[in-house]
Formats: sequence, structure tokens, C-alpha cells
Amino acid sequence: MDLIVPSIGLIFWMTLTFLVVFFLLKKMAWKPILKSLKDREQSIQTALDSAEKAKEEMKALQASNEAILMEARNERDKLLKEARETKDSIIGEAKAKAQIEADKIMQSTRDAIQSEKVAAMDEIKTQVARLSIEIAEKIIRTELSSDEKQKALVNTMIDEVNLN
Repeated sequence: MDLIVPSIGLIFWMTLTFLVVFFLLKKMAWKPILKSLKDREQSIQTALDSAEKAKEEMKALQASNEAILMEARNERDKLLKEARETKDSIIGEAKAKAQIEADKIMQSTRDAIQSEKVAAMDEIKTQVARLSIEIAEKIIRTELSSDEKQKALVNTMIDEVNLN
């Protein structure tokens, strides 16, 4: 029962032991523990400040990256637009040149066809004239085979010449 109801001596010696341990801890252990806690608190605060600073830098970098991306997109769009315009102008020039070339070829073909046509017409006229002369020669030979027919023809021609 002594432990349940302590005596004054026990309380005295327990208090004295507590105070001695307390003073020893205060002199030797309390300052290093508090210093280590303060150092830990400072390192945590430094880490938090560094993290906040890194977060702000990341925001700034992200904004910078967004601006750079936007600029790159604008530059890409500009280059694509210029490329399209260049392509369209090259195609337009090529079409114009092709049309001019086609017109030249068509005109030279028309000229060649016309000259061939004229040459063919001249050839046909020459052949018709030659055939006409041959036919007329054959007709005249048969018609003028006798002297009487020749004299009648000469008289007819003289009468026509006198009338004109």
C-alpha cells in the first residue's frame, strides 16, 4: 500500500530527482534539442521558400514558353501562308505560260493547216487544170478529126471574135 499512498520522503526524493534531471537536461540537452529544432525549422522554411520561388519561376517559364509557342505558331502560320501564296503564284504563272504556249502551238498549227490547205487547193487546181486540158485536148481531137469540122470551128471563132 505504500505505493498507492506515498510518504513524504518518497515525494521529496522523487521531486529532488526530477529537479536534478530537469536541470541536467536543461543545461546539457535542452539547448542542443532546441537548436536542432530551430535549425530544422529554418531548413524547412528555406525549403518552402525555395519551393515557392521555384513555383514562381515555373509560372514565369510557363508563361514564357506559352509566349514562345504562340510566336512559333504565328511564325509557322505566316510561313505556311507565304508558301501557299508562292505555290499559287507559281501555279498561276505556269498556267499562264502553258496557255501562251498552247496558243502559240494552236496558232502555228492553224497556220500550218492553212498553208497545207492552200497548197492542197493549188495542187487540186493544177490537177483539175491539167485534167481539163487533157479532156479538152481529147475532145478537140475527136471533134477536129476532119477538115470540115476544123473549118467550121475556125469560122465560129472568127465570128465570136468579131462580135466581141
